[in-house]
Amino acid sequence: MVSYSLSENAYLKIFFHAAKHPHLPVNGVLLGRRASDVVVIEDVIPLLHHWTSLSPMMEIGLDLAKGYAETQEMTLVGYYQASERLDDTALAPVGERVAQKIRDQFNDAVAFVIDGDKLGTGDPALLPYLPQPSTSFWRPCIAQSPAFTTGSIFLLAKADSPSRAITLVRDHNLHEKFGDFDDHLEDVTIDWLRNNACRVESSET
Repeated sequence: MVSYSLSENAYLKIFFHAAKHPHLPVNGVLLGRRASDVVVIEDVIPLLHHWTSLSPMMEIGLDLAKGYAETQEMTLVGYYQASERLDDTALAPVGERVAQKIRDQFNDAVAFVIDGDKLGTGDPALLPYLPQPSTSFWRPCIAQSPAFTTGSIFLLAKADSPSRAITLVRDHNLHEKFGDFDDHLEDVTIDWLRNNACRVESSET
């Protein structure tokens, strides 16, 4: 069975996106590649913070993200979203559609929903969804080992990524420098594909 490894850079960017727009739905795509039986999620590209449907802007953002991934010798391997309410961890219908579009090109695609109740706890704040066999429906991954714990098929490349994300937001306000495709449409100087303004040195753990 395939497993999934989430880089520190990818986790931090997802966290920054949710922290910048805590009362709005946010979404984006996961970039990476499959290495043997592991899908390595190396980066993310944030799409929107004003979305309720698969709009033309989201379609354009997806196409641009796919093109950028290819220039980095990666592919779109998944999708992430946060809802307006902290306690809402359902994958929205539009999220299912985007995730399925990605799965059409990458069979081992995954979706993560941000668990707002865990964002400030230092625990991994991502709930994984996987497609159901032979359908277009996506459901939370139910396994003996909870996601991002010992024995799980979902791993953090750096175990301290959740606590580090909190520190970088609380003490350094890095989320304020983070921009998504919505932001770029309002200010074309915002580098939504790379977000180098909030890139940090990798931790040692």
